[in-house]
Amino acid sequence: MPEHRKAHRVVVLGGGYAGALAANRLRQRDDVEITLVNPRPSFVDRIRLHQYVAGTGEATVDFRELLGEGVRLVVDSATAIDPAARSVELASGRVLDYDYLVYAVGSTGAVPSSVPGAREFAVSMAELEAAQELRTRLAGLRPDAPITVVGGGLTGIEAAAELAEQGRNVTLVSGGTLAPSLSVAARRSTAKWLSRHDVTVVEAKVREVRADAVVFAGGEVRTSALTIWAAGFGVPGLAAASGLRTDDVGRLLTDETLTSLDDERIVAAGDAAAPSGRPLRMSCQIAAPLGAHAVDTVLNRIAGTEPPKLDVAFVGSCVSLGRHGGVRQFARKDDTTLNFHFGGRLAAAYKELTCKLGVAKIRREARKPGSLPWAKGGRHPELVESVAGH
Repeated sequence: MPEHRKAHRVVVLGGGYAGALAANRLRQRDDVEITLVNPRPSFVDRIRLHQYVAGTGEATVDFRELLGEGVRLVVDSATAIDPAARSVELASGRVLDYDYLVYAVGSTGAVPSSVPGAREFAVSMAELEAAQELRTRLAGLRPDAPITVVGGGLTGIEAAAELAEQGRNVTLVSGGTLAPSLSVAARRSTAKWLSRHDVTVVEAKVREVRADAVVFAGGEVRTSALTIWAAGFGVPGLAAASGLRTDDVGRLLTDETLTSLDDERIVAAGDAAAPSGRPLRMSCQIAAPLGAHAVDTVLNRIAGTEPPKLDVAFVGSCVSLGRHGGVRQFARKDDTTLNFHFGGRLAAAYKELTCKLGVAKIRREARKPGSLPWAKGGRHPELVESVAGH
């Protein structure tokens, strides 16, 4: 006799913080067939990639340890979505049919083609494969070899700090204000830590990247045995290539239930979602709530009830400074910075706790689907309605 399939087929594209949690949360109904498509057999804990590069930590977890019973993992990459046929084409040539699609493809590093030599000689740290390359190349460098980290945001700071704590010769290039998402006092604290650990901070634009050097806008040439690009993020072009409406970056445009403006069977989550054209800051912190909300939308649609509107808030940010320091920055629910932070070993411990929670939330959803709580009240309805109706 033919195998009886479950009533509702849901395909989740992407096994990051949003996608992996979404796959587990879908298990609230026993009549849902769940397929998670991810290019790797392991979950990548991206907020630990700087540790992996420096050799101070690991950044992968086998999906068998994270996914609940009944979630089918397909190790492959999506190359096209056909909304009319409700199907996804994979790189292997396989086609998956769906009743609902959770679009959680995440974000990628963005090494610009506009900077000569950047794509040839600089390495991003946003993907596992790039991090593996950086780790291998670091192992082959002399301890005093000059290393350049391009990007003065939190990702670049964490990478520079991790390497500097090991005694590496690090230059951190910030095209503008160092750590712009932090308060003035928190930026000052971060700069002091970098200075104490001999990190040279250069406020300049990069004009060119060479195999052995970085050239700044003013013409200065600084030797660099390894250049790490940590400035900016992008998103995969899958949605746009599939004919779905996206914002200028490529995030899927949705309403406030995270439903695609083009197809109510497609729901977005994580970094690749742009609700009302007003996306939230790309972060691990917000990925889990977006993954959970996307699933709640799907399950409400299956049940024939109206999905709730997005209600999520930020609680601030945290940056690690090596293994023994850090900065915990507090913020309002709408992600605007407060003039309040703490640092030192307490902040380092707090950051480690938040890193562990990123994976723990996914495991919790595997044990008890639908259990994730999150901070709310960060999106103002009047502003969202104004943007959506523009």
